[in-house]
Amino acid sequence: MNDWKQNKNLNPDLLKQLNEMTEVETYDAFYKNLSFGTGGIRGIVGPGTNRMNIYTLRKINLGFGKYLLKQDSNPTVVIAYDSRHMSLEFAQDSARVLATLGVKVYLFKDIAPTPLLSFAVRHLHTTGGIVITASHNPPQYNGYKVYDGEGCQLVPKLVEQLNAEIQDDIDLFSIPADDFNALLETGKIIYLDDEVTKEYFDLVKNVGIFPKIKKTAKVVYTPLHGTGGKLAERLLKELGYEYYCVEKQMVPDPNFSTVKSPNPEDHNAFNLALKLAKEKDADIVLATDPDADRLGVVVKHNGEYIFLTGNQVGALMIYFLAKYHMGKGNWTVFDTIVTSPLGAKIAESFNLDHVSTLTGFKYIGEQIKLIEKSIQLFFFGYEESSGYLIKDFVRDKDALQALVLICEISSYYKQQNHTLIDTLEEIYKKYGYYEEEIVNIGFEGETGNKKMEKIMDFFRTDALKGLDISIIEDYLLSRRTGALPSKINLPKENVLKFFLSDGTWFALRPSGTEPKIKIYFSANANNKDDAVNIMAKLKNKVLEIIEGVN
Repeated sequence: MNDWKQNKNLNPDLLKQLNEMTEVETYDAFYKNLSFGTGGIRGIVGPGTNRMNIYTLRKINLGFGKYLLKQDSNPTVVIAYDSRHMSLEFAQDSARVLATLGVKVYLFKDIAPTPLLSFAVRHLHTTGGIVITASHNPPQYNGYKVYDGEGCQLVPKLVEQLNAEIQDDIDLFSIPADDFNALLETGKIIYLDDEVTKEYFDLVKNVGIFPKIKKTAKVVYTPLHGTGGKLAERLLKELGYEYYCVEKQMVPDPNFSTVKSPNPEDHNAFNLALKLAKEKDADIVLATDPDADRLGVVVKHNGEYIFLTGNQVGALMIYFLAKYHMGKGNWTVFDTIVTSPLGAKIAESFNLDHVSTLTGFKYIGEQIKLIEKSIQLFFFGYEESSGYLIKDFVRDKDALQALVLICEISSYYKQQNHTLIDTLEEIYKKYGYYEEEIVNIGFEGETGNKKMEKIMDFFRTDALKGLDISIIEDYLLSRRTGALPSKINLPKENVLKFFLSDGTWFALRPSGTEPKIKIYFSANANNKDDAVNIMAKLKNKVLEIIEGVN
């Protein structure tokens, strides 16, 4: 910490912040280095080795540049950024470090959605990509995600190669970064024109099944102050929907001033959108998160607005695509180990193959690349956390593709006097009633990290009395024990999944991007009431056990 205060190259604003920090804040800012999680690097913006700032990012960018130079003798990279505090500065500084090292940089001129970055990597055939974003995290956070030449976030084996190039003992203040404007003038950094965005937009516009369907769904949309606004509104307009945007939230705002959390999984994020929906009598209410890779959906049914979970939206999409998709082939649906079994059940009923990956869309992107060498074809991919991919010209979740499809599905069923809730009921009657829930428990700082470790260790080693567990899947130890013992052939990850004898299950996973444990619950029954009751009992018991861990 003293090295930072005494360094003459330290940015004056960061020095001022450093001098104003408490002892506890200072410790948390320096007790470790930022590290990669499931979604890259995320951290609080500010001074310190455990904070997002140009110096900690320079170390990462230097390592990424060396990694790229080992992939290609003339490497190129494309960089995008969102509307958060320091996103533009972080993007420009990343471009400076990489261009100085000898990596040609393509840089978006304005904020851009994460899926557009994934597309740009593929479209421009660059060696890699970067997006500066912290997705739905609070305003004080920012982040850094890296992509391979397929437009897919780096999977663990590639992150290991990248980490090998990152020097923790390097002097953060001496990493070379030439002048930005000079690098622009010499063509080492190039601003992207609108051609890439146009190509992406045209493809997204056509992800539906019925392009000539009457656009009967009345839509309310909000980007939650993020990057999705311009493209989403343009899609709704050009496709011919009657739509209304939440104007206050169409403005990119790093403080996300109108919401407590810019997370489309948070019901409170829809407050302004729901007010507008009631005024306009909208059929469907949509929200994209700040980097526009996840989509939240609320549906009007019998005069009420009902929130759909990511699992429910995924089931609706699979059901619609499977019923009306005209292509022939060996199609595969991809989800994750903590996604509802309902989607897989639907897929299998239509003779579609099904593959579950670890949590994180990079694993789905990796699978899409692998099946290109086989007779299998990509059909659909999704996560329970409201991330969906309909067409694989992008290799990450894409809220804009999802927006186009869910509006089409809503229009299709509206013409049959059905809502999406009616269609869900039809699905449940065919496949059983599924009830899912995710509980997030936050653990800040070093003390919080130690508490999370204790909880995971306890569930990994304890008998868990009071729960009739039949199978345990430990993805860190790569083993399945109990009724069906076997090896798990997936990359190692600190996830535990417990199956009970009645068919319910729960899973624990420390978040890779936020200081919290996520607990996933799933129950099913022949009717909704029974599924809800089974879920409630399971959740209460598991949370009681967690509460007792010391």
